[in-house]
Amino acid sequence: MKAFIAKPQYALSAYDLQTLLALVRGATLAEAARRLGADASTVFRSVQRIEKSLGQRLFERSRLGYLPTEPMLGLVQHAERIEAELEAARASAQRPHEGVAGRVRLTTTDAVLRGLVLPSLKPLLAQHPLLQLDLRTGNELASLSRRDADLALRATRKPPDHLVGRKLGTVRFVLCGLKAQAKALSSAKKPQAMDVLAGFDWVAPDESLPEHPSVLWRRKQLPKVTPRHYADGIVAVMDAIKAGLGVGIVPVFMLAGEPSLVPLGETLTDCESDLWLLAHAESRHLRRIAVVYDHFAASVRLA
Repeated sequence: MKAFIAKPQYALSAYDLQTLLALVRGATLAEAARRLGADASTVFRSVQRIEKSLGQRLFERSRLGYLPTEPMLGLVQHAERIEAELEAARASAQRPHEGVAGRVRLTTTDAVLRGLVLPSLKPLLAQHPLLQLDLRTGNELASLSRRDADLALRATRKPPDHLVGRKLGTVRFVLCGLKAQAKALSSAKKPQAMDVLAGFDWVAPDESLPEHPSVLWRRKQLPKVTPRHYADGIVAVMDAIKAGLGVGIVPVFMLAGEPSLVPLGETLTDCESDLWLLAHAESRHLRRIAVVYDHFAASVRLA
C-alpha cells in the first residue's frame, strides 16, 4: 500500500509578508509596487506564488482594488509586528551619539502646517540633520493604519480609537477682515452689528469641509449669510481675506505674523476644536517617529 506523503507547509518569508502588507495598504498593484520600490508585475507574480503555495486566496479582486480576505487580515497583525521589530532593531543598531536618521511622514491640515508645524521645525532639523520629513496636507486624515503616514496633527473632537495620541490644546476661531471692515463694524451700533456682518462679502470653506467649526458657527449664528466666495482650505480662506475678497473665520493661531488681518470681535463662542497629535500604537516607539512625536508634543501648544 502506497503511503500518503503530505506536502510540506509553505514557510512565509519576511519578504512575502512585506509584499502582502504593501498590497493591503496600497490596494493596487501599482501602489504596492511604489511602496516596495519594485514593479507591478513583480508584485502580481509574488502574490500569485504566495497564494498558490498557501492554498488559499488572500485577496479579492474588485473595482476598488485588492481587498484582503479574512486570512489576510490575520496575517496583517503579524506582518506589522515584524515590520515594527525590524525598524526597532535598525534604530537600536545606531550609535547612541548619532542623530536620528530616516523619513517621518506627517499628515496635517494646511492651516496647522503653516501656523504651527513649520515655525517649530528649525530646532528639530538642526539637532537631527539626517532626518527627513514628508509633510502632507489635506482635509482627510491619511490612514496611519495603512502607514500612509507615521504621525498626524489634526483638529478634531473625536480622534480615532485605534490610534494613540495626545491633546495639544484647543483650536479657537475668530472672525477677521481688513481695517476697512473693522472700521465699518466699530461705527455701527451694537444691535446693528450682526446686520453689518451679514452685509459683508464672506469667504468660507467649500463643501470639502461641511463640518468645520467655522461653517457650523456661521450657519447657526448667521443663517441668512450665503458666502460669496469659497476655498478648499483654511489657508486659502485667509489668503482671500487678505486679498480683500471679504471677511471670514480663521483659527486664532493663524493671526500671528499677519498684521493686515484685523479681528472683528472676540474669540467666537461655540466655535472650537481640539488639536491632537496621533500615531499608530505599533510604530509610536520607533526612534525616528518618537523623536518627532516628542518634539511636536513639546513645541506645538495651544492654550
